[in-house]
Amino acid sequence: MRRLAGLAVALLLSGCSAVAPSVPTSPTPTLSPVATASASDPTPAPTETAVAAPCTAEAAALSLSEQVGQLVMVGVGVDLTAAQRSAITKYHLGSAIVMGSTTTGGVAKVASLSARLTKLGGDTGMLVAADQEGGLVQRLQGEGFRTIPSAAQQARMGTEELTARARSWGKEMARAGVRLNLAPVADVVPAKYRSTNQPIARLGRGYGSDPEVVSAKVAAFSEGMEAAGVAVAVKHFPGLGAVTGNTDFATKVVDSTTTADSPLLQPFEDAVSGGASAVMVSSAYYTKLDAKRPAMFSPTVVGLLRDWGFEGVVVSDDVGAAAALSSVPVGERAVRFVRAGGDLALTVDASTAGPMAVGLRKAAAADPDLAARVTESAARVLALKASLGLTTCA
Repeated sequence: MRRLAGLAVALLLSGCSAVAPSVPTSPTPTLSPVATASASDPTPAPTETAVAAPCTAEAAALSLSEQVGQLVMVGVGVDLTAAQRSAITKYHLGSAIVMGSTTTGGVAKVASLSARLTKLGGDTGMLVAADQEGGLVQRLQGEGFRTIPSAAQQARMGTEELTARARSWGKEMARAGVRLNLAPVADVVPAKYRSTNQPIARLGRGYGSDPEVVSAKVAAFSEGMEAAGVAVAVKHFPGLGAVTGNTDFATKVVDSTTTADSPLLQPFEDAVSGGASAVMVSSAYYTKLDAKRPAMFSPTVVGLLRDWGFEGVVVSDDVGAAAALSSVPVGERAVRFVRAGGDLALTVDASTAGPMAVGLRKAAAADPDLAARVTESAARVLALKASLGLTTCA
């Protein structure tokens, strides 16, 4: 199952850790308005890719509201609330992320949640995700879920051992109906940033400072997960290793190091070459790539992935509660992400899912190019679901 078919309310980890930097790492300038892509920015032309082709007809057959629903991943608790259920059904949402600082109900309780979500998903299925990196970032806990060591600890394992253990962790997720792991972290932390890097190094979330080593560990973890029937979303492209602040808490996080040919990108490029199912894009700024927009709103940054031949799903880091997007109107966040070429907008705050879906639907209804992008992205999400047996495409 190597790379399945081409393929996170308290502030929860969608990709960046919502664990404050002052939290012990045990087993686990005033902001000016954010410059982002606006409605006047051109929408990248849709691209008929190998991953989208099998599900293009199915995506096109959906109403615009249903297509938009495939592009929003909503945060839910293990005890699904009426408001969360309502958001899913009203806005046709097709993906959910299991939230909470930890979910300790064990496999049985999470499986029950997944079953309820699947019924709500209808014919297009429901993609259930979680942050299950290990260490501080292990959302699913309790009976049936082993304690996963942090990435810093995983880095000391041999490749075969890491793959085997990731497969066992993946089997637990699959038994619970969670088929997308928002992991592994592919961010390379240069040695000079180890003591100051808050989102990755200080929380033990990375595999190290050597791009080749990080790449090998990302591949080993991914291979094990996929062998268990769980897709992965490699994160946080183009990397949070050369920053100081954490986008969950800081209003503007800037990387002034990474370039389009930076060695820091190697683990991501290798993952794409290996047929990655999904890649998560960060909300930090990368001044040498696109100084005006956060990565997830940047056609340049997302386009770099596509230029590498990436045909899978581009997932956003949290667009609901992260401080990095606090100045962007909620109703515009998914619009800007999809305009930039993104596919699946993730919000940990269920109350924002509706406004995001409505905003995207209205914008697409008024813009044929954006509407075509919505259809393209819906096809990619459906293809990912189909690769996991959650829906079917001709």
